[in-house]
Order: sequence, then C-alpha cells, then structure tokens
Amino acid sequence: MTLWLRWWDAIWLLRPACSRLRTFLWFATGVAGLTVRTEMLGVTSIVRALRLHARFYDKLLDHFHSSAVKLDKISALWAQAVLRLFAHPLRLNGRLVLVGDGIKVAKCGKKMPAVKLLHQQSDSNTKPEYIMGHSLQAVSLLARAADSVFAVPLAARIHEGLVWSNRDRRTLLDKMLALLDTVAIGQPFYLVADAYYAAGKVVGGLLAQNNHLITRVKSNAVAYRPYSHPQGPKTRGRPKVYGQKVVLKSLLSDQQSMQRAASPVYGEQNVMINYRVCDLLWRPVGHLVRFVAVAHPSRGSCLLMCTDTSLDAIEIIRLYGLRFKIEHSFKQAVRLIGSFSYHFWMRDMKPLRRNNGNQHLHRESLDYRNAIKRKINAYHLFIHAGLVAQGLLQYLSATFPSLVWGSFGSWLRTIRPGVPPSELVVATALRHTLPEFLLTSAQHISLAKFIAERQDPDRMDMFRLAA
Repeated sequence: MTLWLRWWDAIWLLRPACSRLRTFLWFATGVAGLTVRTEMLGVTSIVRALRLHARFYDKLLDHFHSSAVKLDKISALWAQAVLRLFAHPLRLNGRLVLVGDGIKVAKCGKKMPAVKLLHQQSDSNTKPEYIMGHSLQAVSLLARAADSVFAVPLAARIHEGLVWSNRDRRTLLDKMLALLDTVAIGQPFYLVADAYYAAGKVVGGLLAQNNHLITRVKSNAVAYRPYSHPQGPKTRGRPKVYGQKVVLKSLLSDQQSMQRAASPVYGEQNVMINYRVCDLLWRPVGHLVRFVAVAHPSRGSCLLMCTDTSLDAIEIIRLYGLRFKIEHSFKQAVRLIGSFSYHFWMRDMKPLRRNNGNQHLHRESLDYRNAIKRKINAYHLFIHAGLVAQGLLQYLSATFPSLVWGSFGSWLRTIRPGVPPSELVVATALRHTLPEFLLTSAQHISLAKFIAERQDPDRMDMFRLAA
C-alpha cells in the first residue's frame, strides 16, 4: 500500500491542470487503470483492471473527450513534476539532456482522424514498409536511476495527417520545436536526436533559446573551413566567409589523424574507438559547429554534430549513445503501458480510403472541424495519461527500489545489482497492492474512495481475497 501512497503523492502534482477535483480524479483513475491493466483494449481494459461498474465506461470515454483537462497545461505541469520527482536528471555543463524522436503507430480505423499511409524506415524485417496509422513526435528527459538511465516521457503529439489550412507551411521540424515549447522546461538543455533533425531550422530554433543540438549527419554532408583573409588591402564586395569545402565522410579516411579512446557508449566495456574532431562552418546555420567522426570496431562509422563547440568529443559520443533510450521507452509504451492503444472512432466522419494521405479540412464546415479537434484532443489526452503512467513507474523504480521489490510478490530468475526494477516489475507490484490500497485508504485518500465507490460489487471477490 505504501507504494500507492508514493504514487498518489506524485500524481497530485498535476492537480492544478484541472479546475475541478472530480475531473482530476477521473484523469488519475485513467492513469491508474493504464498502470495495472494486463490487456490492451483501450478504455475497456481500464474498466476491467479496476473492477469498475459497466456504466462508468461511458464516463471514462466522456472524460477523455472533455475539454476540462487543458492538454498543454498538464503537459507543462508534468515536465515540471518530472524535474521535481527525479532527483538526478542527467546534466552536462549545467544543462539537462532531452531526447526527441518520432514513432508511427498502426491504426486501421476508417473513421479515425489523422490516419494516413506512412512509410517506415527500419532495418527490421518484422515491420512492413508501409502502414496506415498515426505519426507522432515525442520528447523525453534522460534521468539517472542507480547505474542505469531512464528516458522519462514528457509529451507526445500526432503531427501528421491533418491539414487545417492551405496556407499552413509548418513542417515536422517546426512542430517538434513547438512541442519543446509546450513542455516548457525552463532550463537550458541539449537535444539529442537522429539525422532527420540535423537541419538549420531546428538548430536556429534551439540556439535562439540558448539550447543546443546533438545529432548525426548523413554520410553525404559537407561543411567548410573558415576563410582565411590574405594580408593586404581589402577588395571590393562582401568578405568571404566560407573557405575550403570538406566532405565530412573524408574525415574517416585518414586513420593517422584520428585519436583512440575507450568507448563511452552506454553498456560497453573494453571497447576502443577511433575518433576525429573538426570545428567547421555549416551552411544551414552559418557558423561553426563541432563535427565528430567516429569509427567503432563493431558498429561501423558515423558522423556526429554538436552546435556547442565547447563540448568534448567523448561527451558528444556518450550522449548520442544514449539516444536509444527513447526507443526503449517507446517499446515499453507500446507493449506494457499501451499508451497508443486508443480506439476512439468518430461516427460522423467521412470514411477514409485505403492508402489515404493527408486529410484537408480547410473547406469543411466549422462543426466538422471542431469535431475533428475534439477527437484529436481525446487521442492526445489518452496518450498523455499513458506517458504519465510510464513516468510514475520509472519514478517509483528509481526512488523506491526496495519498496518495489518488497511488494513485487512474484519471482525473477536474476535480479542484477545496480539495475533498477523495470516498468513491468513496478506495474506488477502496484497490481498486487491495489486491493489493499482501495480497501484501507478510502477514508483519507480521495482517489481510493473515488474508485471504490464506482466498483462493481459482483466483481470484488478477487479484490477482497487479494487484500
């Protein structure tokens, strides 16, 4: 039960996002249901996991479609709560480390807004090349937990599929910058992202707010050495800025000029890498950035870029090596939490065709556009509830590992020292202690009373036995 008390104290930080206590309790109920459920059946699985009466299925649906929860406000509050809950966020030079990436979620509903044909670029043969679904972008914060690192999810939004105006020229890069503004970290940070975000628009947007980008560049990228002006009288015209052109791939060809060091990549030991550092002018931003050419004995070669020229090359390699943590976070969100397992259809929507592209809405009626916005807001609120559930599991794992293992109530073959409990272990511990929490805390915890009053008496026998 103590584990649930810590969970409740953490989620209470989001209370200011809702004007009414009842609205907040419905949101907390949804997060609790996503935490302890064992199936990915949308709202139905939340009702089953908490043993709610069937009539509250519609109440949960109404909550996710309600405008009472302000999405941007609760996203900003969650980011601030993460900074309070995690005592040791990863920092370098006084800056936080954020990770950004995109994810594509398969959806086949013909009456689900923003579903479109998507191309998946992956080396895995388990993924089809083209799917129908939602395309999202997400931001996570790297935080230390024992000897490991968590990518704590902050926010995610659907950024493709809908065109509200034929004058809208925003790209996915613009929307990623807007997402960073939404979470409102309020502290300088490094953003670690893949090669898609190596663009002048992203760099310019980050530098304008005193933030920096660490990313990988494509193998055909080029940069320039600063032009050295010869001695003598000045000539007419604008002074030259760009000097000799450098094909970045050529930095890997000269092995003699490369330095050798132990690999700083997460999880690697007794591995030596070769690397070379060059500060060159990059045309998309028009000033010096730091390029690091890395030759790994088993992973191959890559070209990294950092807009902070004072950052050591080994630290750039180490931070980019942590980018995979957001991929692991996506895996947990999809397979354990079910953050993207929403099934909200829109009855009055015009059915989509197979292989449909963007849905252009600038010629639709105001009522139809508002109905689409309401449905997209429901998707985003469900997703955010899943992100909060995942973040709270990571918080309990990082802060109260002994309490988690004491409530686990199951068996693992190997418990590795220095590695915090996984999200699955914490979810199992919360699932085992939920009946006791609801039966003994209803007098002084409003959420326990709220859920207990809405449970179906005919389905409570297993809860009483567990307690």
